[in-house]
Amino acid sequence: MFEWLKSLGQQDEGLEQIQNEFLQMLEDGRHIFDASSNALLGGTNPSVIHDDLFDTDKRINKTEQLIRRQMVVHGSIHGSQTFPALLVFMSLTKDAERIGDFAKNLYELASWGPYLGNQETKNEMATLKNRISKLLIKARHLYEEQDTQGARAFLNEVDEHKRLCDQKVQEFMGIKDENMSGCVLTYRFYKRILSHLSNIISSVIMPVDKLGYRPEKSA
Repeated sequence: MFEWLKSLGQQDEGLEQIQNEFLQMLEDGRHIFDASSNALLGGTNPSVIHDDLFDTDKRINKTEQLIRRQMVVHGSIHGSQTFPALLVFMSLTKDAERIGDFAKNLYELASWGPYLGNQETKNEMATLKNRISKLLIKARHLYEEQDTQGARAFLNEVDEHKRLCDQKVQEFMGIKDENMSGCVLTYRFYKRILSHLSNIISSVIMPVDKLGYRPEKSA
C-alpha cells in the first residue's frame, strides 16, 4: 500500500515516519507475544514481566493513536486521492494493535495457571509458538521490503498454521475427562494473531479494496 501512495508522489518524511511507527508496533507486538508465551509455556513468572508487558501494550495503543492523527494531517495536506489508502492503513494499524491484545490475552491466561495437558501437548504448543514468533519477525521485513513473492509464501504458511489451530481446538473440545480449556484458548489466541498477521501482509500483494481477502483457488 505504501508503494501505491508513493506512486502518487507522496514521498515525504511524514509518510516514512508513519511507516516506521507502524513497523515498531509490529515489533512491540512480537515482544508481548514472546514474553506472554514464555510465561504460559516456559515457566516465566508472570509477575516478573507484568510491568514491561503492560508498558509495551500502552506504547502500542499510543502509537496507533499517533498514526491516526498523522494520517488525518497527511490526507488534509495531500488531498482526497490518498484517502482510500489512508483509511485502509488505519485498518492495518488496528490489526497490529490487535496482535498485541491477543498476545496480552496469552499473558492473562498464564496468570491463571491453566492445565495444558501432558508434556507432548505442551511441546506441540511451544513448537507453534516458536514458528509464530519467527513469522512476526518476518512480517516486519516483508512489509518493509514490500516483498510480493515472500508475502505469498508467508500467507500460505500462515494458512497452514491456522488450519492446525482449528484441528487442535476440535481435538481438545472432544476430550471429556479433562479440562482442556487452557489448550483451547491458547490455540484460539494463536489463530487470531495469525489472522491479523495475514491481514497485514495481504496488503503487500492485494489492491487496496481487497485487503484481508485472498484470491480463490481454482478447484
